[in-house]
Amino acid sequence: MSISDIAYMPALEMAVAIREKKLSPVEVVDAILTRIDELNPKVNAYCTLLPDYARKQAKEAEALVMKGEELGPLHGVPVSVKDLVFSKSVRTTFGSRIHENFVPDEDDIVVERLKAAGAIVIGKTNTPEFGFMGVTDNLLFGATHNPWNYGRHAGGSSGGAASAVVAGMGPLAVGTDGGGSIRIPSSFCGAFGLKPSYGRVPRGPGLPEWQTLSHTGPITRTVTDAALMLEVIAGRDVRDRLSLPDTNLKYLPLPEGDLKGLKVAWSSDLGYALVDPEVLAVTTSTLSVFESLGADIEEANLELEHQGPVFAVIWAVTLASKLANYLNEWREHMNPQLVRMVERGMGISAMDYARAALAREEFWNKIQPLFERYDILLTPATAISAFDINTYQVTEIAGVKGTPTVDWTPFTYPFNFTGQPAASVPCGWTEDGLPVGLQIVGRCFDDAAILRAAAAFERAAPWAERIPPLSGAG
Repeated sequence: MSISDIAYMPALEMAVAIREKKLSPVEVVDAILTRIDELNPKVNAYCTLLPDYARKQAKEAEALVMKGEELGPLHGVPVSVKDLVFSKSVRTTFGSRIHENFVPDEDDIVVERLKAAGAIVIGKTNTPEFGFMGVTDNLLFGATHNPWNYGRHAGGSSGGAASAVVAGMGPLAVGTDGGGSIRIPSSFCGAFGLKPSYGRVPRGPGLPEWQTLSHTGPITRTVTDAALMLEVIAGRDVRDRLSLPDTNLKYLPLPEGDLKGLKVAWSSDLGYALVDPEVLAVTTSTLSVFESLGADIEEANLELEHQGPVFAVIWAVTLASKLANYLNEWREHMNPQLVRMVERGMGISAMDYARAALAREEFWNKIQPLFERYDILLTPATAISAFDINTYQVTEIAGVKGTPTVDWTPFTYPFNFTGQPAASVPCGWTEDGLPVGLQIVGRCFDDAAILRAAAAFERAAPWAERIPPLSGAG
């Protein structure tokens, strides 16, 4: 089996092949590490690699297979971990020079569970400093490139994770999402990225809680692989007091039927967003696919207020609460935009923060009635496709320049406010070959509905076999 065949093998198939002794964990790890050696200098998805550790784990995994031992569901399957997530005895920098040499002495719960399931951690993936923005670039490791176009961003803050998956440098990636950080890079890179219901996947130990905004979830090439990974990482853990109680909910096998009877709302703008015409055309075209699958689709006609200013207040205060004490010593070694956000957060009054928190609740009260009528909501995942890697800012969307409504992530952070499950599904490509993502939002705690809808869409409009040219296979 060729390196490329292994690199693009879905994790579920890989795990089965290992279990049936058709594929060796050593062969898998060697293939993925070879792939990383070839491609990571181009895309800069990994910031820390663990070749010696991964090969040692692969040999131990192979020995267990040959002994006929009971194997976990991810036995021998490589996984990457975002550099915001604690990994025991592995450098975890948070994309910051402040923590350039920090090595945790314990695993995040998610990493702990992946290892217990037999997965092999192969490295840490790049992220912007403390995950503060929607593109992946930092002063420590530099920018992560989009595997479809080296001159475009991979998105963020889980840009390294999404870029690695799509480039065939590991089938499974741990991402985190505080305002779109799983869905944005998945949309830009053409991966499937799931932000589970808040609390579905326990968090910690690690960075302090991001004001109930941040979710941990899978980034994969296929919906089935995300479901497989979710089964491993989901479930109550008392170390996270906000984690959801166990429900014995199984995500696999995914149903293979149509979507008959599924009530679907569609919104092109949530009532306030500007969207690039090409992105809008591609995402709108998906409605016919859902209709062909038997779903009942209606225009949502939402009249919501733009949530950007509210999110900006909460995010700035959150960053300030964690980073203000570093400014005196580290200001010159931090991203200048991050410094400005921290300083802005330091100047926001308690009253203004309280008003933002109330506005967050008001958004919930306005959006929730929609999910009493519909099972899922469809929107574009991002307002634009991947943009120039030499800039952080987007100043024009759909011909509109320089106004507060020029916001290229207007669809993601509102559902961090609500804690609802949401995913980005690859749904097409622009004329210049860049992926476009469709966002699927579910009712609170109904992660299964998103996986069902996404899996049916994937069967009708598959994407995983399309390989980016940077991989050397297309």
